[in-house]
Amino acid sequence: MRLEFTKMEGLGNDYIYVDAGRFYISDPVAMSIRLSDRHFGIGGDGLVLIGPSDCADFSMRMFNADGSEGRMCGNAARCIGKYVYERGLTDKRELTLETRAGVKSLALNVGADGLVESVTVGMGSFVIEQRELELEAAGRRVRGTVVNVGNPHFVVFCDDAEAVDLPAVGPAIENHPLFPDRTNVEFASVIPNPSPVILSEAKDLLRMRVWERGSGITLACGTGACATAAAAVTAGIAASPCTIVMDGGELQIACIGGTIMMTGPARIAFDGVVEI
Repeated sequence: MRLEFTKMEGLGNDYIYVDAGRFYISDPVAMSIRLSDRHFGIGGDGLVLIGPSDCADFSMRMFNADGSEGRMCGNAARCIGKYVYERGLTDKRELTLETRAGVKSLALNVGADGLVESVTVGMGSFVIEQRELELEAAGRRVRGTVVNVGNPHFVVFCDDAEAVDLPAVGPAIENHPLFPDRTNVEFASVIPNPSPVILSEAKDLLRMRVWERGSGITLACGTGACATAAAAVTAGIAASPCTIVMDGGELQIACIGGTIMMTGPARIAFDGVVEI
């Protein structure tokens, strides 16, 4: 079978996108593992299936590089908005998207050339499940905030996110016994004197690095940025809206009445065909 796909990225968080209405994948777990391999496959942080929905305009299923299925992915949601609009699957600029974490709203910012420049995702509500949770990981004591934004996150505020040994501490926290379903991990620090190259209307900026559940270190994580902003705003560390600066770029996050709005770019890298 020849499978057509589109490689897309949101701030470097890259997934393989397939129109599930055209191509049926019987085992998406195995397919995600195979196609995500950066040496023997297409390469990516996982596989995203775009399909029809009984309760929204479209549906999304997201599988990480290890085959585990995620409940929600903010970067993937933005990419889907760009995909369905630019591929002529819809002419709507305000869409709904069914995910395992509920139905999300997408507002597309379309440029004069007809291309989607950015997407604002209504991520829904967030829950601060526990503050100041202290645990031991990789031989050190770590204190963080447990946040649920449709999927689980452990957010750690520190003096310098750049100095964290993420390859060591990330997997130790992801697989910690306190998180039987595993968790995403974020380390964040306040940027006191923002660089002039960082352009944002938000008042506060946070540097964030992420270890994603099932994928490891990625250049960006939309839900991780949302969880970090929610933890920072509710703790008084930052004001809303704030900008989360990741390795792959920036996201603007607004926390409004217990809900989150996320705005950022999406980009098509290339289209391709693979034999499966």
